[in-house]
Amino acid sequence: MNDMLKTTPDFTTEEAQALLKQHFGVDGSLQPLDSERDQNFKVNTGEGRCYILKIVNGAEPEIESDFQTALLKHAGENAGDLPVPHLQPTLSGANLAATTRRGMVHRLRLVTWVPGTPLAQSDRSDGALHSLGRMLGRFDASLKGFMHPGALRDLDWDIRNAGRSAGRLAHVADLQDRALLQRFLDRFDERVAPRLPMLRSAVIHNDANDWNVLIDEDDRDRISGIIDFGDALYAPVIAEVAIAAAYAGLDHPDPIGAAAAIANGYHAEYPLLEEEVDLLFDLIAMRLVTSVTISASRRAHTADNPYLAISERPAWALLRKLDAMNPRFATAILRKACGFETVAGAHAVASWIGENRKSLLPLLDRPAATYPAALVPYGDPTHPMTVSSADGRPHDARSVWEEHCRTTGVELGIGPWGEARTVYSGEMFVSRLIEETRRTRHLGLDLFMAAGTKVHTPLAATVASVEIEKDPLGYGCLIALRHEPDGCPPFLTLWGHLAHEAVGRLKAGDRLEAGALVGEMGAPEENGGWAPHLHLQISTDTSLAATDILGVGEERYLDVWAELFPDASTFAGIAREFYDQSGRPHEEIIRRRKELLLPNLSISYEKPIKFVRGEGVWLIDDRGRAYLDCFNNVCHIGHAHPAVVEALARQAGTLNTNTRYLHDNIVAYAERLTATMPKELAVAAFANSGSEANSLALRLMRAHTGCENAVVLDWAYHGTTQELIDLSAYKFRRKGGKGQKPHVHVAAVPDSYHAPAAWPLEEHGKRFAENVAELIAAMRARGEAPGFFLAESIPSVAGQVFLPDGYLKEVYRMVREAGGVCIADEVQVGFGRVGSHWWAFETQGVVPDIVTMGKPIGDGHPLAAVVTTREIAASFDNGMEYFNTFGGNPVSCAVGLAVLDVIEGEDLRRNALDIGNHLLTAFRTMQERYEVIGDVRGLGLFLGIELVSDRRTRAPATEIARAVANGARQRGVLMGTEGPHDNVLKMRPPMIFSKRDADHLIAVLEETFGAVLAQAG
Repeated sequence: MNDMLKTTPDFTTEEAQALLKQHFGVDGSLQPLDSERDQNFKVNTGEGRCYILKIVNGAEPEIESDFQTALLKHAGENAGDLPVPHLQPTLSGANLAATTRRGMVHRLRLVTWVPGTPLAQSDRSDGALHSLGRMLGRFDASLKGFMHPGALRDLDWDIRNAGRSAGRLAHVADLQDRALLQRFLDRFDERVAPRLPMLRSAVIHNDANDWNVLIDEDDRDRISGIIDFGDALYAPVIAEVAIAAAYAGLDHPDPIGAAAAIANGYHAEYPLLEEEVDLLFDLIAMRLVTSVTISASRRAHTADNPYLAISERPAWALLRKLDAMNPRFATAILRKACGFETVAGAHAVASWIGENRKSLLPLLDRPAATYPAALVPYGDPTHPMTVSSADGRPHDARSVWEEHCRTTGVELGIGPWGEARTVYSGEMFVSRLIEETRRTRHLGLDLFMAAGTKVHTPLAATVASVEIEKDPLGYGCLIALRHEPDGCPPFLTLWGHLAHEAVGRLKAGDRLEAGALVGEMGAPEENGGWAPHLHLQISTDTSLAATDILGVGEERYLDVWAELFPDASTFAGIAREFYDQSGRPHEEIIRRRKELLLPNLSISYEKPIKFVRGEGVWLIDDRGRAYLDCFNNVCHIGHAHPAVVEALARQAGTLNTNTRYLHDNIVAYAERLTATMPKELAVAAFANSGSEANSLALRLMRAHTGCENAVVLDWAYHGTTQELIDLSAYKFRRKGGKGQKPHVHVAAVPDSYHAPAAWPLEEHGKRFAENVAELIAAMRARGEAPGFFLAESIPSVAGQVFLPDGYLKEVYRMVREAGGVCIADEVQVGFGRVGSHWWAFETQGVVPDIVTMGKPIGDGHPLAAVVTTREIAASFDNGMEYFNTFGGNPVSCAVGLAVLDVIEGEDLRRNALDIGNHLLTAFRTMQERYEVIGDVRGLGLFLGIELVSDRRTRAPATEIARAVANGARQRGVLMGTEGPHDNVLKMRPPMIFSKRDADHLIAVLEETFGAVLAQAG
């Protein structure tokens, strides 16, 4: 380099002007320009044209001069619209001219002037830096396929030679500065240099510093040109971005943001590879290391040169900034700018958690979504939890939160991901990425409960670390877990503000199974001084140590943090509706219902619930609270079952029409449905609801018997039409009912629990059947006969009453002998709910003449069916058409087929029996401890608990039953009360109910019974 300085041309302006005229035929005024080793002049012709005349250093090898000439010529031929210098030929048509001075040959090159202001003299906006990236990308793309021997020269400025800086460290006087450079050199040697030979290489500009880049004077967001190709060479492609970013970051408040803007623009024109972007941070640093060490070396051999030292001070400042950064975070920002995941697998982690959320175990004692919850808005300066003391934390945080819970009924406080928080005032929250910026965006999920609240891992894990962070406003006890579920990249979870007890219980390497205890929420004196809570955070970058994981981040990079540290709400079991509330408020809906709908349309609960989503066994309200649904048996195989949704959508998107046209589905469904029945029941008809099915059954009965006389059970309910209301004592004997019609004959409910004590248990069926015999005898005495007997196979509204053994056999025999038919209403109890059989009537060992179905048949879709014998079907075929526009349509039948597929494919009958037995065992255990439980009854997932005030008299405990149902609702479990006295707890959960669901129901009932009975005294 010293030889190059000695041979720098020193022509006067007049001499240069003469050379310009002699070789290029151009007249103009010349203005000298700064240059390190050549001599440059700006040429103004006076005709509006400008050029640069370069007199090349005489020591420059001819091959290098030829290389630059060939490069400019290639660019002109392949990207003539690019704003870069373009060659102007000599008078003889050559690309270069030559002149000799003091025995030294100097080459002459004339190129077009590129207008603009150096980027160094602008504010380097994001738009300008993005434009620079695009310009460099276009230029490098234009050089694809170009090669020249001169491009293979050996330069210290070649990024591949950055390691040579180690040999210049001795010229850096300050030991701390030398140590700083050594840290970057060590990283380069360890993780960068071995990977450089495997990267793409091409001819690049190699020196897009902010003096070689020009900005449009009229549009400061647009790069108007790139100049000076003296350092161009064959090098890794990513070096182009690194060099431009290194210079753009000088004195920039956000150097990584500047680099990201350049990388984003470059990537748009010349797509980068992930392995290239992963080295970008280190290459930026190494360009600066090269710069400051070369400068230090030159100062040691020559007098100070202002041109050489112009960027040294800001280069040192930037190196110190980079040294303070976590390279992983900087790289994540750069990857995001190029459209890559911030860390490989980040999207897959978030997707896996979302797809597998149903299998994750509760983080708290019960699913988090079941607690009454509220936001704890640290970002709201008016909220009592945010009133800060001098040290930056809330005054008496624990008592403030506990008082808030007492006054609002909240059990779980939630501090959301991404919230802007003003309480982070300590030095630890100053950004290391952006000058004069604080980290204010919360990157974890806070769950506030009482100190000592246990928290469990929803997923199996290995303990990565357990440590105590003692700093004020720190984490207190901090635990990191590593999760490696099948089909998912590994990820970390961070558990902060825990009690210190975990330190003696857990150590790195320990294995925790799903559901295992992680720790307890710590009190303020051991959790950093905060209100008791858990800071839960996910890190998709498993290389980060627990203390390196950012709990709070910069707002500018929130999209980056969202991938690195995704919202843990789903992992913790928080429903999305907790954050995203929409629709009309409760009060408005109630008011408009009163104005627009029938006034006697009932609403459940004193404080109505607005449900907005159903999923499996859960119903989620508009505030994100999840309720375990043990009551709404319409969704037989669970709310929004994917198989049903998919079948419905697929068929609805193809065809839906009526039964006057041929279609496979109705035949296929009839085949599948009748196959579940005794062989005598072989003919099906389809409708839209249980009421329609029961009405059709009555038409079949009339056509076959010609008789209207009905025998029904007391307190029965069969549907909404008037003829069914007339058959439903539950309706016609209550307020608004018109009383019993002459053709309706009501038999006593065959309830063994309330049978006379003198009756032997084995005779209950026969004794209750005698009541039906009396009704038939009375009809015959009047010269009449029963047309039919209609009963639910397990009376539901009557209080989950299980018929005594032999009852239906006796009744069916008597009714048939009198000329009537027997109708089994399986609307609520069919489709395998009892577990032991497909149909509840099978438990009585009978075969009805007609079976009606509704509700569960379509898992919430309006579908119902009637199945009967061929003999009755023939009687109905009397010339009058049966037609139901939507009954049996292709969509409904597709849904029905899907329901059957799920019941059979997932063996839900066995599940109903197993889980039902588990629940019955638990209920009977509770019965031993609670005198108020008079009777426990059930089969499969059709269950009842009758509450009494006196076991001896079996007097109903109606108020306690209602209190238990409401208490369960308050604890997030839905059940009903039924029976003539509303004293039977009624439970009909979906067939997919699991043991975990059952145990949750048991725990809530235990807690509720304890609370209700304690209050009752």
